[in-house]
Order: sequence, then structure tokens, then C-alpha cells
Amino acid sequence: MAGLSTLILLLCAAKDVMPSSSHWKPTWPSYRVPVILPQSTLNLDKPQFDAEARLEVVSPCGPACHKSSPLPTYEEVKNYLSYETLYANGSLTETEVGIYILSNSGDGSQGKSRTKRQIYGYDSRFSIFGKDFLLNYPFSTSVKLSTGCTGTLVAEKHVLTAAHCIHDGKSYVKGAQKLRVGFLKPKLKDGSKGANITNSAMPEKMKFQWIRVKRTHVPKGWIKGNANDIGMDYDYALLELKKPHKRKFMKIGVSPPARHLPGGRIHFSGYDNDRPGNLVYRFCDVKDETYDLLYQQCDAQPGASGSGVYVRMWKRQDHKWERKIIGIFSGHQWVDMNGTPQDFNVAVRITPLKYAQICYWIKGNYLDCREG
Repeated sequence: MAGLSTLILLLCAAKDVMPSSSHWKPTWPSYRVPVILPQSTLNLDKPQFDAEARLEVVSPCGPACHKSSPLPTYEEVKNYLSYETLYANGSLTETEVGIYILSNSGDGSQGKSRTKRQIYGYDSRFSIFGKDFLLNYPFSTSVKLSTGCTGTLVAEKHVLTAAHCIHDGKSYVKGAQKLRVGFLKPKLKDGSKGANITNSAMPEKMKFQWIRVKRTHVPKGWIKGNANDIGMDYDYALLELKKPHKRKFMKIGVSPPARHLPGGRIHFSGYDNDRPGNLVYRFCDVKDETYDLLYQQCDAQPGASGSGVYVRMWKRQDHKWERKIIGIFSGHQWVDMNGTPQDFNVAVRITPLKYAQICYWIKGNYLDCREG
């Protein structure tokens, strides 16, 4: 078993290269991303699909708890990043992975329950209305899962969401085998499908058009953790659709340190269950962070889980501004802060290792996943 020094090398390999302080634009850093590759795949028994879908996750382990936890060993990290793949026909596989660090080769790679409310003071959420907003980027990248959560389009056929929307840590949830992803579309007065919109067929309101999911990847770190101090770190899943969605998607990126985010803020949109049928947008400051999690007080309700957390920064190589998904909204935490309960909403950060894993799930070639 490789020791702690090997893990430290992995983390050091992900060290970011930040722009100089004289550069006024918040700029996407360059990361040297490790490589994660499948080593072996084992067929598992078909799951029972008997778990109840939970729209939020509650964990008692806060920033201090995470920061004081010992670093996992190399073998533990490999185990957490191994994953299960669920197929539409109900079959299930488990894949073990290997983690590698490639040297630069000139390729440019560098304790208290809370039942409902997750609102902090004045409700700062914005419902997004009108097709001119809902069908335009970045709001158009938000989709609804048939289990009740939210997801984000991250490729032509892929949706990023929270693992707890698919799996409760012990079993797959009811409906996971026949999982569908919903896309908001205009609902026309004359009942037409919208191929040719005329003045007499103006959109009246929005409806969901559903696409079936072909397969789902869930990391073993979530399945073994079951939303405890380790599990929430791995509360993410990737869905592959049966057909392309034909919309502009948002790329994933490695999460920069909170102090390097524009204004220290994050943004995300989701289908909060207290506003049925509405897409709800919000932004807020990051309050704290660990290596795997972002702690914030963005107003949210169950149903927003799985939303892609994003920021907009300058991409120096392409000389343009670009939004990227840097995390996945997970759920709510009560934290004991010196004897006083403090609550946060929590997002899972896309670390270099998670970026390498998710990118490989999407592209199937580690050479396309060297720059985060």
C-alpha cells in the first residue's frame, strides 16, 4: 500500500498556477491533473431499487471536523474513486481504478436536525420566467431529474448531479432504473410541437420534455460513505443520456480556492420544490471551504440538490470569459461552532482527482482530460 507521501504527491500534482497579482481579471488557473484509469470491472447483482429518494442530505461534520480529519491513504483514495455503473436494463458493474501522475510533457497541462428551511434571513432567490431566459445559456443548462433533483448539462449527452439523487448510500432509489431527465420547452397554444413558430402559435407556458438515461456512474466514496464525513465529499454522479440533447452545455473545471473566485461568490440554478415548475437562480458568498467542500448560505430548498455550482472567469488561452461548473450542490449541514449551532448549505468541490474521473466518464480518453 502506498503511504501518505504518495497521496501528498497526488495533491501537489494538482497545485494551481495563478495569474500575477497585477492581472486584474479573475482568471481560470491552470492545473496539472492526475490521470484516473479503469483497472478491472466486475459484474454485480442487479440492485433492488428499494430506497426512497431524498431531496437533501444532512451531515453533522462541518469545516473544523473535515480539516481535523486525517488525510486518506493512496489505497483509500483509489477505493473512493472506484465506481459503480448502473445501466438502463438494470445491470450493474463495479470498476476499480488506478491513479497516476504524469510529468509535464510540453502539452500545456498545468448535531441538529432541520426539516425544511434552507433560507437565511431574506429569501434572495430569483425565479426565472419567460422563454427568452429559460431557453438561453446559462439557465438552459439546468435540467430536472425524474427523482426530483436538479442536474446540469456538461456534455452533448451527459448530466452532472448529486449521487444522493440516485443512491442513498446503501441502495439505488426507486425510479433510478427508469431515470429520466427533463428539459424545459415552450408549450404552444395550438398544441404544435414548435417546429415552426408563427404569430398565431406563441408560447403560453413551459413544459418538460423527457429523455431516458442510458447509464449512471456513482463513486464508491459515496456508496461506502452514506452521507457521513467521507460520503458528502463524494456526493456526485454522472448520467449518460440515450440521445444527445442538442443544447449548449457548461464545461466542468477544477474548483479554484474560494479567495480566487470573482467576488468570492458562487452561482447555481435549480428546481426548488417550494416553487414547482420554476427554475430558481441564486448567488452568494462562500463562507468556508475544505479540500472537498464549499460552505455557503445560498438560499435553497430540497429539489435544488444536484445543481451545478458555477463561476465566470477569464480564460487566458482563448482570450474570453467562460463559465465552468466547479461544484455540485449537495445539501444542508448543522455545525457546532464553539458550542453554538451554525447552519450551512454545502457544495461538493470538483477537485483535480474528481475532475479527472468525471472527465474520463464523459470523454473516455485521459488525454482529453489533462487540463482542468
